[in-house]
Amino acid sequence: MRRLLAILLFAVLPVLPVSAQQGDLQPLPAVPPPPPEMEAFDAAMEPQVTIVRNAKETREEYRIKGKLYMVKVTPSVGKPYYLVDRQGDGVMMESEINPNPVRPPMWVIHSW
Repeated sequence: MRRLLAILLFAVLPVLPVSAQQGDLQPLPAVPPPPPEMEAFDAAMEPQVTIVRNAKETREEYRIKGKLYMVKVTPSVGKPYYLVDRQGDGVMMESEINPNPVRPPMWVIHSW
């Protein structure tokens, strides 16, 4: 009995969306363009990146509205690191910006 009910249910489900679409369909209206003040807002919030290269390192300086908020330093030898202005006061602190920020907990459960 359950198998028959399941077979009927799967036989009827594909027919339901087709019957619902046979009504009076009209095309959707065109999407209006965003207001001009939103375009100016998006352009102002996009970061400006300045790349400075020398023999020892490459620095990428990120600014929004002319204010420096992050520097990525890529040394010629070693891993890149980031300097971030966390509080907006101009003091840069070294920070880890990792695409995989998940770190498993490593607790000592038992020791002798």
